[in-house]
This record gives sequence, structure tokens and C-alpha cells, in this order.
Amino acid sequence: MPIITNLDVMLAKRKMSSKELAERIGITMANLSILKSGKAKAVRFSTLEAICRELNCQPGDLFEYQPDD
Repeated sequence: MPIITNLDVMLAKRKMSSKELAERIGITMANLSILKSGKAKAVRFSTLEAICRELNCQPGDLFEYQPDD
């Protein structure tokens, strides 16, 4: 998939666990895991906003585009 998620990188930079982020933004660990693995088909803007708020980052810090070869 050409969209790469860097959520795990941002969590490490902020020294925050996945469990803590999930609790703070009000989603399940299973849904956060889907986001982290890049298997999500969509992300709600409200979820993206909450992640950016808690990690003090921009959406571009979480995702990048790498075209398929």
C-alpha cells in the first residue's frame, strides 16, 4: 500500500504507549493496532484530530506517500 503510517515512530518520540494513546483518544487497542499496521481503509478526521492533539503533531508526521514501483 502506498500510504505508510508512522504512528509507532511518533509514539516512540513522545514516549507514549499505544494503550495510553488509545485511552486518551477513546478508541480500542484493536482499532489503534489496525491504524498502526497500515491495514485501516479509512481514518475519521475526528480520530486523526485526537491523535494529533495528544501527540502534538501534524497529520503529515503520521502518514507518508510512497508510490508502488
